[in-house]
Amino acid sequence: MESVKNAANYVSDKAGEMTSGASKEANKNVAQDSNASLGTRASAAKDAAGDKLDESKNSASAEGNKQAATH
Repeated sequence: MESVKNAANYVSDKAGEMTSGASKEANKNVAQDSNASLGTRASAAKDAAGDKLDESKNSASAEGNKQAATH
């Protein structure tokens, strides 16, 4: 039963990883947009950094759940 829970957590973490990755890329594009205001670009750069952190955390958690589900 625990492996089923770990498998479900793995799927959830992978979804979070992909969502954070997409958000990071969108924010990177805004941060690099020379037509956007400086404040908007700075905010997008900060958000991209936060998204990268979330993406990394979700990736690590997903890997842990994957390993737990297979053992």
